[in-house]
Amino acid sequence: MPRIVWWLVIGMAINVTGSSFLWPMHTIYMNEFLDQSLTTAGIVLMLNALTGVIGSLFGGWVFDRIGSKKTLRFAMLFVLVCLIGLVINHAWPVYAILLILIGFGYGVIVPVIYAMAGVVWPSGGRKTFNAIYLAQNLGVSIGTAAAGFVAQISFDYIFYANLILFVVFVFIAFTKFNYEVPQEDTAMQTQLTNINVDMNRTRFVSLMMACVVFFLCWTGYVQWQTTIATYTQELNISLSQYGILWTANGLLILFAQPLIRPIVNRFEDRLNIQLIIGLSIFIIAFVFTSFQVAFTGFLIGMVIMTFGEMFVWPALPTIANNLAPKGKQGSYQGVVTSTATLGRAVGPLLGGMIVDAYNMQVLFFVIVGLLFIGYIFIALFTKRVKGVV
Repeated sequence: MPRIVWWLVIGMAINVTGSSFLWPMHTIYMNEFLDQSLTTAGIVLMLNALTGVIGSLFGGWVFDRIGSKKTLRFAMLFVLVCLIGLVINHAWPVYAILLILIGFGYGVIVPVIYAMAGVVWPSGGRKTFNAIYLAQNLGVSIGTAAAGFVAQISFDYIFYANLILFVVFVFIAFTKFNYEVPQEDTAMQTQLTNINVDMNRTRFVSLMMACVVFFLCWTGYVQWQTTIATYTQELNISLSQYGILWTANGLLILFAQPLIRPIVNRFEDRLNIQLIIGLSIFIIAFVFTSFQVAFTGFLIGMVIMTFGEMFVWPALPTIANNLAPKGKQGSYQGVVTSTATLGRAVGPLLGGMIVDAYNMQVLFFVIVGLLFIGYIFIALFTKRVKGVV
């Protein structure tokens, strides 16, 4: 990989490690320390994610117009101010307000990093985005493992850790993210993409079909960070054990790549098949987990779901990179990032409302039903994408 891609990967790992001190503990913190309902916690996460959607679309759009450096520096300064505020005051409702604002800043950062990686190493294909995906999950495994133990000492330290690691990320970004997309090239590419409007429309609709599948998977996935997290507490599974679930998730993603590589290589140019495999594994994971009441069962459920994630998550930015007309890489990556964020927005609210009104078993049933709908959109994506890329 080019050196700058390595720095993008390292920066992403550090950034996600910091944020992973906070997000897995959000629902528990809101419910047990701020004395708010699961629905309220879900609403806060939804608003955080919705501002993330706006940030992702904005970040991708701005990347295509003014480049990566200015876009990243604006977003990093914005997030830095919010994180400092969160360290100073994380009581209700200041905590919720700052978390919502942070969603916008993080939303800008992620698609810019993905778009930069795609532009600086266009021949990398799935390898480029899989490397960033692995970096994200390294951050998740380290951050969540530490968060479970740190939270048992004091939740205050969670906010300090988040801030310190983000400062490290800012330093790396300012000193190592030196590549900039030439603006004259970007403008020329944008003009060229307007020549074939019909083809661009077909590409975009194809991307949206795949993104619906991504959204449905994220709606289920985020339950592990919210409703399932609280459910484990009701089953007397400790915070440190809950943290181990995410450590297992991150470590499996890092070290189980050789297990899925033959399948990925076999279907390297058939990303729709990768989506089908991943979606099917997601369904199996949620059906299995719905019957579990002990830590070991949840750990096995997490392991199963992780294999599904390993197929689906890197596939979407790869699809976006393949479909994006030149000069639109940022916008297309912004759509993918905002789709994931939208899933993180709807998922907690949907899950919280269902659990508050019914129970976890009903929620598992609903999630499995939604995931089955994904097969329809994979079929639509497969039909539309033929002849486009």
